[in-house]
Amino acid sequence: MKNWNLSTILAGLHEDIEQKLKTARKSFGHAPTKGDASEQVWLELLNSYLPKRYCAAKAHVVDSNGTFSQQIDVVVFDRQYSPFIFHYQEQKIIPAESVYAVFEAKQSISLGEVDYAHTKVGSVRALHRTSLPIPTANGLAKPKEPSHILGGLLTFESEWTPAMDGSLLNALGKGDTSNHLDLGCVAAHGIFSRNEKGAYSITPESKPATSFLFELIARLQAVATVPMMDIRAYGKWLEDSASDEPT
Repeated sequence: MKNWNLSTILAGLHEDIEQKLKTARKSFGHAPTKGDASEQVWLELLNSYLPKRYCAAKAHVVDSNGTFSQQIDVVVFDRQYSPFIFHYQEQKIIPAESVYAVFEAKQSISLGEVDYAHTKVGSVRALHRTSLPIPTANGLAKPKEPSHILGGLLTFESEWTPAMDGSLLNALGKGDTSNHLDLGCVAAHGIFSRNEKGAYSITPESKPATSFLFELIARLQAVATVPMMDIRAYGKWLEDSASDEPT
């Protein structure tokens, strides 16, 4: 054990992710296939290294009013307390209450991709989330206020030169309260993050994927757990579907 080196181990994690993203970019000529491969790299990273209470998947998010988000490349959600609404042949529909974070995964970061990520993140944050009182040994605790859903963008490269500078900050600044991005990774260059006061910082990193993973885990720890969802609010749609059946 004395020959093990934590710096080397963590560097190896980033290098593995960067190489996989580079391979996906170079090896596939078909844009959708290339995109799917890149998404899978990020999903594998999160599902391998996040605590098992979390899961990451490509999915739609739905609320108890029947409103759906756009399809999201990477949804980080609770798997300890929350059920799927629908899961068939890798198609997943996740209740809004169980969502911790959503990310778009693209080949390169650019103004267009940042704007696109704003739209995707906003489609999730706009959803209604229920929250029930929580049973405890001392009786019912007050319902938990649904926490802020983290949003971000994950890429391999940047279309800007320099890759991480004022152009990125200007693009991120176009977001508003409903759709801003909190955290992102450009695997070949660095990470960006938004603090509690709404200010962005860009951190050039030699090992961005590892830094992003650790920062995401830290932010998830701060959230604690998702609210107790009202599953009966979703169950009302069973009655509606039954009334639509032919007699």
